[in-house]
Amino acid sequence: MNCTTHANAATANRKWLHISAKDQVLGRLAARVAQILMGKHKPTYTPHCDVGDFVVITDASSIVVTGNKAKQKVYIHHTGWIGGLVRRPYAEVLAKHPTQVIELAVRRMLPKTKLGRAMFYKLKVYAGNEHPHEAQNPKTVKLS
Repeated sequence: MNCTTHANAATANRKWLHISAKDQVLGRLAARVAQILMGKHKPTYTPHCDVGDFVVITDASSIVVTGNKAKQKVYIHHTGWIGGLVRRPYAEVLAKHPTQVIELAVRRMLPKTKLGRAMFYKLKVYAGNEHPHEAQNPKTVKLS
């Protein structure tokens, strides 16, 4: 008798993956990373469980965008105060906080639930090519 088994957090086989963002397009990288964090690349994917892998992204400062986005893209958030709309251009955010560009792109592609927040915590982004996760033996992945 064949039974369908549903994955859960206890049976999830999580791996550590390393991705270099050097000369990668922001949206394509973020979409692929979001799939990995959700676990959609695995045959055991279950929508109501966090079965995704851990992802370490390095070289975030050398990410690229296509077209005129480098000049036109603006990050907007509101402080909660009257007149508190804050607009920051892409170039400024990339110069001051290069990891934030990738984190925001990936976070906005994940589910907006408790499960999505749990998935996002498995993402580790670093501006340079060094990271403190060598003990986990991350497997380097080339995104095409």
